[in-house]
Amino acid sequence: MKIFKPKFWDIDYHFFSFALYPFSLLYRLLIFIKKNTTTTKKFPIPIICVGNIYLGGTGKTPLAIKTFEILKKLKKNPVVIKKNYQNHKDEVLLLKNYSRVLLAKNRAEGILEAIKKKFDCVILDDGFQDFEIKKNLNIVCFHNKQKIGNGFTIPSGPLRETLQSLKYCDIVFLNGSKDLNFENKLKKYNKQLKFFYYNYKTKNIDVFKNKKLIAFAGIGNPENFFDFLRMNHLNIIKEVNYPDHFEYSEKELDLLSKLEKQYKAKLITTEKDYLRINPIFRKRVNYVPVKVDFDENNFKNILEKFIQ
Repeated sequence: MKIFKPKFWDIDYHFFSFALYPFSLLYRLLIFIKKNTTTTKKFPIPIICVGNIYLGGTGKTPLAIKTFEILKKLKKNPVVIKKNYQNHKDEVLLLKNYSRVLLAKNRAEGILEAIKKKFDCVILDDGFQDFEIKKNLNIVCFHNKQKIGNGFTIPSGPLRETLQSLKYCDIVFLNGSKDLNFENKLKKYNKQLKFFYYNYKTKNIDVFKNKKLIAFAGIGNPENFFDFLRMNHLNIIKEVNYPDHFEYSEKELDLLSKLEKQYKAKLITTEKDYLRINPIFRKRVNYVPVKVDFDENNFKNILEKFIQ
């Protein structure tokens, strides 16, 4: 069954947002209780959390990979800890391609395992809402297109917490161009926030130019991927959306194959989606590997301060 992110999550003053608001209040109460009844544990090695408030599609996994690479340059021995969600295998495979990963049912237990294995620094891919762990550095990611959506918490909107939680955040990463209005909005909740802006870069994008392409994606915000392809002047003749972490069945792959023949075009997708596809079908699909591009030196200096 395909369950898509509700479109009204990114629309201001929508009827459904107000209709569901009582449930959002209940959700916020549960988060408040959990936050105030959870005992926070401190660990003897630095903990860097790359998380989000907006649910999905903010680019935290590529940023976690980049953070891993920078820590390696700083002569650290880092590891990425990922909570072992059954439907997040794509993120795990992606992380394993570019870093070292520990899977854990419980992140705190994962950190203890990392210490046993002599890692000296931990990156949490997600975990801003894990109140059990004392973090040395909290990073929250946003995308410039969705930002905070309609501003409501789940299920009225896309936020996992209210913006008041930013008082626990150190750095905001925004995928897109500089936005002083957004900075000022978030600084109302934490005047000490530092902001970084990043974009995606890729190596092999030029090989797809002057070709007809069918783009498909099952990520948090597939439209961001399609926009990225068009910004790089690719000829996208059809878009196919799937829910986040979608498992591609044989039936879905057959439908994509029929579209490929119908439009006489090439299939293109994200690296995360590519890793979820049956290996037999992968040879028919192109993917775009991306890395984050930003002021690395400034971020490196901040990391050095927090990991000492």
